[in-house]
Amino acid sequence: MVNFQDIGPNNLKPGSMQRIELNGLYILIANIKGALYAVQDTCTHEDASLYQGVLEGNCVRCPLHGSRFCLTNGQAIDDPAEIDLAVYSVFTRDGRIFVSTSA
Repeated sequence: MVNFQDIGPNNLKPGSMQRIELNGLYILIANIKGALYAVQDTCTHEDASLYQGVLEGNCVRCPLHGSRFCLTNGQAIDDPAEIDLAVYSVFTRDGRIFVSTSA
């Protein structure tokens, strides 16, 4: 059974990102054209926070070495990262964001 936690009001505007800590995990939440996506916030190449990176369409580019990850499925698209990101379930209800605590 997947547990969801209320992380607060949905104030994310399209094209923006937010970093949260949930049960010891750092999670990046991105709003892409009104749809929310949640992935691990740490780059799989060198442990940089992807929240400090750049949102490019449905991808985020790591600020450290430029690795790019698809936010819809966590796929590592550009080197040097080769390992995909963990993806978390996310939804909104009554103006609030809920995120799963398991990948």
